[in-house]
Amino acid sequence: MRNASISLLDATPRPAVAICTEYEYGHRLPMHTHRRSQLLYGSKGVMQVTTSLGTWIVPPQRAVWIPREVPHEVLFLGVTTHSLYIEHAESVIAEARCRVIDVSVLLRNLLQEAVDMPLEYDEEGRDGALIKLLLHEIERANQLALQITMPSHERLLGICKTFLLTPDINTSAQAWAEALFISVRTFNRLFREQTGLSFGQWRQRACAILALARLAEGHSVTTIAMEMGYDSPAAFATMFRRVTGRPPSFYLPAQDAR
Repeated sequence: MRNASISLLDATPRPAVAICTEYEYGHRLPMHTHRRSQLLYGSKGVMQVTTSLGTWIVPPQRAVWIPREVPHEVLFLGVTTHSLYIEHAESVIAEARCRVIDVSVLLRNLLQEAVDMPLEYDEEGRDGALIKLLLHEIERANQLALQITMPSHERLLGICKTFLLTPDINTSAQAWAEALFISVRTFNRLFREQTGLSFGQWRQRACAILALARLAEGHSVTTIAMEMGYDSPAAFATMFRRVTGRPPSFYLPAQDAR
């Protein structure tokens, strides 16, 4: 189904229903929830999903799992989505937070087939079997470490949000501590308590994950490295691979057709 309303999907008596939607570049869905869990896949473009627990960057040809009743906001950067809405009884991921997953060729093809099925498909026929296989593929998909954990501490959260707008690898713990009027030692302890990472680890992870969106938009490694304050493209590439497990070139648009 294409461009159907959520109310229509929710009223459909099937364990999982699929929809295809195109979004203009920069379209933002404000904070909202779904009665069903959602698998949100982007065949092109980049998505940014934000909840109270953090921000997830979803490159092209990947998907994000959004659990039922979790308030979330989505920013679409030129995305065509295939979404699968799944009843709680059929949910294949128990974790109550978002996760980005790799999308196999089979999973991608199943999602593309699912959006062309009637909403009230035959559960005992081919379409029902396709949905069951689709759920199995979601369950076995590899999780990707593309989350930027956000603190709940109000003033620290504000500084983190500002950093995500203009990430700079040279930003110091000293500067953030001074902004919060606390010592560096107190800041480092607070930051780890709030995010589960040291300040340096969080800063590095945030730069790498935010770079994904820039790479997917076609910006060069050199441009991104300079914007984020790295001494050289090689230094940026080394950090990026350490965080994501792949070189920056893997996420450039030309790689989408692999």
